[in-house]
Amino acid sequence: MTVLKGAKVRLRRASSEDAEARFALGTDAEIVNMFGVSLSDAKPMTIDAAEQWAEGQANNPYAWAIEVEGCLVGEIKLHSINVHDRRASMAIGIYDRTRLGKGVGTEAIRLLLRHAFTELKLHRIGIRVLAYNERAIRAYTKCGFIIEGRERETAFVDGKWHDDVMMGLLSTEYLT
Repeated sequence: MTVLKGAKVRLRRASSEDAEARFALGTDAEIVNMFGVSLSDAKPMTIDAAEQWAEGQANNPYAWAIEVEGCLVGEIKLHSINVHDRRASMAIGIYDRTRLGKGVGTEAIRLLLRHAFTELKLHRIGIRVLAYNERAIRAYTKCGFIIEGRERETAFVDGKWHDDVMMGLLSTEYLT
């Protein structure tokens, strides 16, 4: 797996040693709420869950651990890869609250996009994001993603229905 390096961020393959760091990051209810988990359903991180996370990440050839200053802060991955159509979906999670709003996610996305479009030769990357996750939408827009549509009332979070925003980026937009 390719290690991707930026000014602040390093994307690398996860390993079983990451379980301890993931456990230490815990579960921040406000962060997982941005992923569509109701605040009342947010559960504390367990060592078993952290070990399963690390194993799942390590076994996924399209998943990277996001590292800043030698510390695990999150994950980014490609999924739903369609080789024939040269497209994939992307997901990112920053689990360290102290790293939010500091450009870590944006840099990680840019590193992954460069790899996806130049090395993997993908044509399209798509993302779905809850409409209320404005921080993520700003980061995606900053990286060139375009809002392509809205799927109404797709997630029931905290007792209310919320829309998903669909965004996409084409290689022709990225490479120009």
